Amino acid sequence: MSIGLALLVSDDSAAIRQFSLALRELSISPQACQDAVSAGLLLKRRKFDAVIIDLQLGEQSGHILDEARLSPSNRTAVTFGIGDNDAEVTSAFRKKSHFVFERPLSARSIRKTLKPAYGLILRERRRYCRYSVSIPVVIQRENRQEIRCKSVNISGGGMALTTQVSLTPEEKVRVQFTLPDHTAPFSTKSTICWSQTGQLGVRFVSISDKHKSELQGWLSQKLEETLPEFVAAQFRDGEAGL
Repeated sequence: MSIGLALLVSDDSAAIRQFSLALRELSISPQACQDAVSAGLLLKRRKFDAVIIDLQLGEQSGHILDEARLSPSNRTAVTFGIGDNDAEVTSAFRKKSHFVFERPLSARSIRKTLKPAYGLILRERRRYCRYSVSIPVVIQRENRQEIRCKSVNISGGGMALTTQVSLTPEEKVRVQFTLPDHTAPFSTKSTICWSQTGQLGVRFVSISDKHKSELQGWLSQKLEETLPEFVAAQFRDGEAGL
C-alpha cells in the first residue's frame, strides 16, 4: 500500500533508479518524467504529495517548481531539488523549495534527506486523503426538494456522490451525512464543484471546527489501517507532532 505519490523529474536514469528505490522503501510511489512539458501536464492531471526536481535541467527546474506552486492540487506538495555543481542555481532553488539533495548521490544521502521530510509528506497525504466509502447522503437545495444519494468517497475537503439528479457546478447546497461508527450527523454548507452522468462532486465550504476535527481523525484512522506497520508507526509519530 502506497502512502502517497511523488513526481520525479530528471533526465538522469541513474538518479531516477536511486530515488525510485528509496521512495518505494518508504511506501511512496514515484512517477518519473524527463522534461518540464511532461511534468507540467502531470501536475495538471494528478495530485502529488512530493515533487523532486533535478537542477541539471537548468531553467526548466524553476519552471517546474513554479508550475507546482501554481497548481491548485499541488501547491502544498513537499518540494525537493537534486543539487548539481552550479552552487548559484542550487542556492536559489533552496530558497524556494523545502529540501535539496546534494550530488554525488548515494542511497544513504537520499535517505538522510528524506527522513526529516517524511513527516511533511505524511501530513500532506493526510490532508488530501480520499477514502472510498458508501454512506447515505442528503443534499438540501434552497426552495427545492432534497436529494437522497450515496457517497463514493470522502476527503477532508469534500466528497463524490452517486445521483441521478443533475446539478449545476457552483450551485450552493447543504450536505448532510453520518460517518460510519458515528451517531451524530454532519451538516455543512457546500458547493457543487463538478457534475457528470450519475455522479457529482461537492466541496465543503463551511464545516464546524468540531466536525472538521472528527472528520480528519476518522480519515487518519482509515489511512493508518491501510499502511504497513513500519509506515503506520511513523504516521502516528507525525500525527503527535501536528
